[in-house]
Amino acid sequence: MKKLYTFTILSLLLGYLCIACQSQSDYIYGVKDEIYQNADENGPSRAEKERRWKEGFGYVTKVIDGDTFWIDNGSASFKVRFIGVDAPETRNSRWKEKGYYAQEAKEYVRTKTEHRWVRLEFDVQSADRYKRRLAYIYLEDGTFLNAALVAQGYAVVDTYPPNVKYVELFTELQNQARESKRGLWAKPTE
Repeated sequence: MKKLYTFTILSLLLGYLCIACQSQSDYIYGVKDEIYQNADENGPSRAEKERRWKEGFGYVTKVIDGDTFWIDNGSASFKVRFIGVDAPETRNSRWKEKGYYAQEAKEYVRTKTEHRWVRLEFDVQSADRYKRRLAYIYLEDGTFLNAALVAQGYAVVDTYPPNVKYVELFTELQNQARESKRGLWAKPTE
């Protein structure tokens, strides 16, 4: 009877270890990974982000200001700085002061991009000295966001060679915004 009892206990322990090992290997080999990925209620799964990244789209997780936001591509998160434009700063820094129309520019970008997909187009340089990715931004409906920011007066033209692909377009849009006194150009004179 003692041998049967010992055999039963050992069998149960061995069975438990096999189940535990199988469960652990499911996580290691990705069977349960899909459950983990889909558990993120704040956005798409990691697999979806990776798939869309291969198609040229990134998922915006946080807007910093009118020309910078965070992208998650499923395997990494990084800052993206819009090429060719400069929106007013939302807070004082060592180099720049908080600017007129900064909150409006940030809010415009936030409503268009935060927790949404955007397509990134790169130019000659892919990153700046601050390690931010540099890109032209397109919304899913095809809107060229960099151009829209300048056209509506949320940002000014600010190009740095060699990333000058759309400098003529941005300059023309800025001239139109200035003439129409849109956004930044509507600032009352003091």
